[in-house]
Amino acid sequence: MDSAWDRSVDVVVVGSGAGGMTAALTAQAAGASVLLVEKADRYGGSTALSGGGIWAPNNPTLLRQGLGDDPEDVRRYLRAVVGDRVPTARLDAYAAAAPLALEFLERQSRHMRFFWSRGYSDYHPEYPGGRPNGRSIEARPFDKRRLGAMETEMIASGMRGPAGLWVTATDFHDLNQATRTWVGKKAVLRAAGRVATNVVRRRHMATTGTALIGRLRLALAEAGVELWLSSPLVDLVSAGGRVIGAEVGRESAVRRIEARAGVILATGGFDHDPEMRAKYLSGVDHDWSMGAPSNTGDGIRLGEEMGAALDLMDDAWWMPAIEQPKGRLFPLVSERSMPGSIIVNQAGRRFTNESAPYVNFIHDQLRLDQRDGGHVPAWFIMDQRARRRYTFAAVPPYQPLPKSWYGIGTMHTSSTVEGLATKIGVPADQLAATIDRFNAAARRGRDDEFRRGDSAYDRYYGDPTLPNPCLNELVRAPFHAARLVPGDLGTKGGLLTDEHARVLREDGGAVDGLYAVGNTSASVMGNEYAGAGATIGPSLTFGWVAARHATGRPFDAATAPRPKA
Repeated sequence: MDSAWDRSVDVVVVGSGAGGMTAALTAQAAGASVLLVEKADRYGGSTALSGGGIWAPNNPTLLRQGLGDDPEDVRRYLRAVVGDRVPTARLDAYAAAAPLALEFLERQSRHMRFFWSRGYSDYHPEYPGGRPNGRSIEARPFDKRRLGAMETEMIASGMRGPAGLWVTATDFHDLNQATRTWVGKKAVLRAAGRVATNVVRRRHMATTGTALIGRLRLALAEAGVELWLSSPLVDLVSAGGRVIGAEVGRESAVRRIEARAGVILATGGFDHDPEMRAKYLSGVDHDWSMGAPSNTGDGIRLGEEMGAALDLMDDAWWMPAIEQPKGRLFPLVSERSMPGSIIVNQAGRRFTNESAPYVNFIHDQLRLDQRDGGHVPAWFIMDQRARRRYTFAAVPPYQPLPKSWYGIGTMHTSSTVEGLATKIGVPADQLAATIDRFNAAARRGRDDEFRRGDSAYDRYYGDPTLPNPCLNELVRAPFHAARLVPGDLGTKGGLLTDEHARVLREDGGAVDGLYAVGNTSASVMGNEYAGAGATIGPSLTFGWVAARHATGRPFDAATAPRPKA
């Protein structure tokens, strides 16, 4: 080893979310020496904090369910969703590589096991190639005790139920209808059984993104991949236009690590960097991000210093959210399909389809706010019947909303619509007129104004006992309002990459030896969102693609085989 280096490996991977972990596992499986470094003192990144969905058409889990696709349908759907915002070669690489990346994970480790998120619609099922039953999968529930000492080193997710209750995304869907359907009631019994079992067996069960990260961590440990925590990327080392290593903070010193085959950046986006947010995310003057706290744009800045081009920096994986005490945020996903609720701007008017995919909802909110003002924040309005029937922000039906939410101005309640309007500062006559129009639409079962409930995606979280699962009148006092802000799950923009995940310069040439995946790279989804898991799916897929290219086995979409069930 050259004396200029403190350590020499084939591949350095920076970041321990799904993309970084998959890249490290892939490189190790190819016979390369790998070092995985993580800035935070806990591994898992935004993946561990997420819902953990993976959008990867034709993966082995789906094929075993008989849910395979014609590959052309997948490509047709992606082109319809993304448009010309992303080069066709990169879209085609994702469509072809995603199922093979999942096949690799299953083959590589007995820990990598998944299941279908039953019926979770693609986000635009009405587009050519879209599927109302969805293409999303998630990691099987996982007992974190299997991690041993590594359990305490994982970033803590806020998605934990009382008394050890664990729920998958599919369970969450069913539990939302606990007061309305037999499926929901059975889900409650199933949940109660899990609590009892956990008490007896003392399990530490995890689902969603935590389960995915736990399983990946076990796979890495058994493969012998070394992980350094509390080891931030300080700089990239280059020579002759090629990235040849990285400088990494380690135990109060800076270690120079040679990367003979390349450096793969999986450092996340610029979720919590005030300067970058102010520079690029116009219309959002506050950090309402739910991404990992350590995501401050490190990899993006260092890549740009290497001459990399940037793209999609003005966009994010937007998510409507309410603020909770101590700066916490809660994402509103299912709630926006809740019958007996609407979302209005500060003029008391509806402004888009409340049940639309969350990125589209916030795009409309921000566009209208920049044009007209008065849309940030918005107000989520529901009546007492809706509150008694459905879960809101993890608060079950009949259970009072926390008093602390009222204390910080997130929640307001009044016995009349007029009184509620006064409390939230919107014109009372306009709010009353909006509710009257919406109630008439609910009685018809058709929202002619914004077409709420027309899409299978809208209806997924709706109430199947109603003619239109997303529509019901707001008539039962008291009435409630929640202050809605444009949150995000992470930023979308980053280093421009090609179909091999190589970082590109402005002239289209590659920065030799440098790769970027996940939210460090500009999203393959462009400004859109194909389905649940369209963040994690591309992250782990291009982690696999990047590691293959770095280790001399570049992926070719044109000759890729069909995955095996």
